[in-house]
Amino acid sequence: MIDSLVESTPKTTSATPAAPAASRPPSTLPTLNDDGSRRWIKPKPAFGRFWSRRRAVAYFLIALFTLIPYLSLNGKPFVLLDMPARRFTIAGFTFLPTDTLLLALFMLGVFVTVFLMTALAGRVWCGWACPQTVYLEFVYRPIERLFEGTPGRVSTSRFVGSPQAKVLKFITYFAISCYLAHTFLSYFVGVEQLRHWITGSPADHPVGFGVMAATTALMMFDFSYFREQACLVACPYGRFQSVMLDRKSLIVSYDARRGEPRGRKHAKSARHTGAAPDLALPVLATVGGTGGAAPASGGDCVDCKQCVQCCPTGIDIRNGLQMECVNCTQCIDACDSVMDKLGKPRGLIRYSSQDALAGERVRLLRPRVVLYPTLLTIIATAFTLVLLTKQEADLTMFRGRGAPFYQIEPGRIANPISIKLQNRRDEPVTFTLSPITEGGNDGLELRTESLKVTVAGGEIKAVPGLLVIGQDKFVRGKVQAKVKVTTPRGFADEAKFEMMGPGNMHAAPVGEIKP
Repeated sequence: MIDSLVESTPKTTSATPAAPAASRPPSTLPTLNDDGSRRWIKPKPAFGRFWSRRRAVAYFLIALFTLIPYLSLNGKPFVLLDMPARRFTIAGFTFLPTDTLLLALFMLGVFVTVFLMTALAGRVWCGWACPQTVYLEFVYRPIERLFEGTPGRVSTSRFVGSPQAKVLKFITYFAISCYLAHTFLSYFVGVEQLRHWITGSPADHPVGFGVMAATTALMMFDFSYFREQACLVACPYGRFQSVMLDRKSLIVSYDARRGEPRGRKHAKSARHTGAAPDLALPVLATVGGTGGAAPASGGDCVDCKQCVQCCPTGIDIRNGLQMECVNCTQCIDACDSVMDKLGKPRGLIRYSSQDALAGERVRLLRPRVVLYPTLLTIIATAFTLVLLTKQEADLTMFRGRGAPFYQIEPGRIANPISIKLQNRRDEPVTFTLSPITEGGNDGLELRTESLKVTVAGGEIKAVPGLLVIGQDKFVRGKVQAKVKVTTPRGFADEAKFEMMGPGNMHAAPVGEIKP
């Protein structure tokens, strides 16, 4: 990997050859000028085969993002992340805060999937499916080109590029940002609640209005100002790729063996003339060389810099694998277009691997490509088993506050407890509580306000109470107790609790303690 970045050239093509890369002062980021000021990147779009495919994928993802809040499955929203109620509905299943094992398995599966996709196809997520790339390249930048013109093309319209056009551009940005903010908010409150908020006064829902306004402001800031710096500065994915990629991973790369030494040639194509194009200017040395003239039989790269002008992060792909490359394939489309005009085969810039470019043997099967799918299969199986065996309620029993035990009657010891009942169903359920007296626990008693507790759908209710048993049941100050919970639908579960007692000592009477 090239350690230092080379400052990108201006968008206008110069008639003189550029200076060798090694002689240019390196920049910390492609979006910075030498004096530290912001270098605004306005890439010239390269319309090719990969652009068409990415655009189809982008429009599909945008439509999917818009439609998901309106979809339902099993009578539930397909996706609803209800943060205040701590209920997360995904694909018809409702997950609660107590589903820590499911959450852990899900997050682990996401990480392993990212590792696998990166090992196989590099940063395919960044270039094809990341919301930052999708909306910036296929929504906001097309609008910008509509009002300010396409870089590299002269517009005959007086309106394009005028101050009025720029104002109208930001008004359009704001309208789209509002739409995206409301769509994003519908994932957390639902479309019905969102419709009520939109048609009502902001004073009736100040928190929701504040969240929507803040989300709109963040989107305006991101897509109109921060832009590609979200990938270069804020997103950690590019920095992780050094440990997730190997030399056999698929990346967008420049074939230096074929392209170097680079130099400008006549624009007339050998395909039209039937002869090899002549050199118009001296050919430059390879990247990192000392410059100077090269033999007339130079490489295929004509140093047109189309790959630099179309890059949305402002890098030169010819400098090798770089953290800033998001694998958007724009440089491939631009280079293929130039190769077609020169009558040369495509693929000077292409999807390849470092080993393939070096002429080494390419092996699809390697340890990480076998390990990641194996781990992913194990995680997916465990997640499915835990999800399908999940019961309709959760029972947890904790020790109550205060002293661990009391003597409430002569020879009777009580332990304060708290029974937490979580109803996973959408309708109310009545739970029946009862102590289990088998296994030498004769005389175990459960005292609560009521042994029948009704819990609303999706709610959690804590029931305080006392477990009471004879003092003679304690061995070394402890005794194992159980409480059983049942419902009319046939649900049954047991909770264990280790009662504490005086052991060989007598508990001090404190009077009868009522729950």
